Amino acid sequence: MKYKHLFFDLDRTLWDFDQSAQQTFALLYEKHALKQKGIPDLVTFLGTYNKHNDLLWESYRNGELKKEILRDLRFIHTLESFGIMDQELAVTLSEDYLYYAPRTVHLFPDAVEVVKQLYAHFELHLITNGFEEVQHIKIQTAGLESYFKKVITSEAAGVKKPDPMIFAYALQQTGASLNESLMIGDDLEVDILGAKSFGMDQLYFNPEALPHTENPSYEIRQLKEIVSLLL
Repeated sequence: MKYKHLFFDLDRTLWDFDQSAQQTFALLYEKHALKQKGIPDLVTFLGTYNKHNDLLWESYRNGELKKEILRDLRFIHTLESFGIMDQELAVTLSEDYLYYAPRTVHLFPDAVEVVKQLYAHFELHLITNGFEEVQHIKIQTAGLESYFKKVITSEAAGVKKPDPMIFAYALQQTGASLNESLMIGDDLEVDILGAKSFGMDQLYFNPEALPHTENPSYEIRQLKEIVSLLL
């Protein structure tokens, strides 16, 4: 068997981030009576937040923004888009989101069963750009914690994917060698090209069959394909 260490991304690879976020935002929308405050519906609320969050996360990944600023600023900008100048509400929304989102469990089909099967044959680890405390809560609430030997976060590493140094840090933390390691993730640029630039084999989880011109080591549409590929 070629690989001994499998490095998984978490969000949008095992954890269905979009489903979890949609349920969490539905809760926030109702709890804080946002319709009465001028946000017309949940779809508009979430779409506006995603627009601001994506831009700010790009700055965060590039080291231009601290996470403490990002957490609140994305909600401040979202509310301002609806003419709501209420920083206290934005901070409250941020705190509620960070509490409820990692406890609103949605996993991709077969995620738990695949992880269980792989656990019997490989050492499993996570490499994530997500906030450290949030990601640990996610794997606990999802019942995945016992299967992963190491959780490598960008905060602990001091660099974020796709920086090759986070993969070097992961190998150092796990004692894995490059030729026995495989990175598994959904983000072509962050997970796959990041690992490739470091010289690590990659498995691209592409459930929507998004077109691309890259050549990852492996590509799958469903998580259960990992088992047939590697075992």
